[in-house]
Amino acid sequence: MRHHVRVIAAAGTVLAAAAATACSGSSTGSSAAATAPAATSRSVALEDAAKAAPATVTTKSVPLGKVLVNDKNLTLYLFQADKTSKSTCTGACATAWPPLVVTGKPTASGGVQSKLLSTSKRSDGSTQVTYKGHPLYRFAGDAKPGDVNGQGLNNFGAKWYVLGTDGKQITSTSSPSSSSGGGGY
Repeated sequence: MRHHVRVIAAAGTVLAAAAATACSGSSTGSSAAATAPAATSRSVALEDAAKAAPATVTTKSVPLGKVLVNDKNLTLYLFQADKTSKSTCTGACATAWPPLVVTGKPTASGGVQSKLLSTSKRSDGSTQVTYKGHPLYRFAGDAKPGDVNGQGLNNFGAKWYVLGTDGKQITSTSSPSSSSGGGGY
């Protein structure tokens, strides 16, 4: 449980840094602004790497269930503010929640339904992968495969959720194992 609190706190720092760079009136201090270039550079590097190859969407079993992940087994999310297949997450939002972009056609594997997999154009001209009409994103606070630190977060005006293979959001924010007692630290 303590690990999740630290990860969420770290993710909050990334989000604060992104917000500080996007909105000059929202700066929370020099420490947040000082971390923004690293977060932005990492996001750009991730997007450039994604553009270099076709995207594969597959699945991974996590405590929330079987969820969509990218070809590096990093969890994919939907943004409830996206009411159509066109993304509304740009700027600081896209730094904290990098979109899954592709140069070719995305591929499905591991139980992902290819008929639900598609793409849409982003405002910057890149092509974002969608699943059942939902633009797909990663969360910058997920450091390793299986992390679901973005689950249920309310950022940039709406909530973020993982998706099941049916294309529906999974709204559960806790797992059966997290309700057991404290961790041995």
